[in-house]
Amino acid sequence: MSSSTSSTIDMTIDSHIATITLNRPEKRNAISDDMRTQLIEALTRASTDPTVRAVVLTGNGKGFCAGGDVSGMAQRMEAPAGEVAFNGWSRQQRVHHTVNLLYSMPKPTIAAVNGAAAGLGADMALSCDFIVASEEASFAWSYIRRGLIPDGGGMYFLPRRVGLARAKELTFSGRKVEAAEALALGIADRVCSAGDLLAHSQAWAAELSLGSPTALALGKSILNQSYELSAQQVFAQGSQAQAVCYTSQEHRDAVLAFLNKSR
Repeated sequence: MSSSTSSTIDMTIDSHIATITLNRPEKRNAISDDMRTQLIEALTRASTDPTVRAVVLTGNGKGFCAGGDVSGMAQRMEAPAGEVAFNGWSRQQRVHHTVNLLYSMPKPTIAAVNGAAAGLGADMALSCDFIVASEEASFAWSYIRRGLIPDGGGMYFLPRRVGLARAKELTFSGRKVEAAEALALGIADRVCSAGDLLAHSQAWAAELSLGSPTALALGKSILNQSYELSAQQVFAQGSQAQAVCYTSQEHRDAVLAFLNKSR
């Protein structure tokens, strides 16, 4: 087991599962600029480390992530009028880079939502492949209450989870969705007790990552695009990916193992 800790992000690797913990409990793990930088570093390491087969993202304390740091919003408003737009654009690039690292991670990702996931916190949970919610978890796309729109991928991910009309309702109202409703709507994939959340999520991550890392990474990449591509494009990408899989050591070992058993 290995671990690394920064001031606001903690990452442990145990049995090939990287658990990344948002570690700013006094702020309900609201994302500051420094915290985002550290999270990017942790996600990049998890993505490129060959010993890591899956990632679990969770929060320390009572909340999963309260969204963006409101104090940072206040600082942005104090900037000269001519700089506000470009500063915002620059910050958005960092936000989208963070979310994309989760979304495009070539390994299974699970959000273990231990408490409130609001705004950017809810978006980050959606950017994972799967969401396991504690019975104490809740979700809210509360941007509207700050005069904003979902900027962490929610306008892309949420309709794919719950349908367009429901995504509009949740975005326009900014209301809270408790764990049971989140499961019923398809926001969460599983709900478990708070005490079992992390162990359950890590065990599921291990189960999901037992197969060939090559096939998993390529298959995930195509599935992530499947709503935007035509059938013929998916078939073409699948053909190319399968050709790569044919050359992988995992495929060779699996075929030989099967043949040896059948002899």
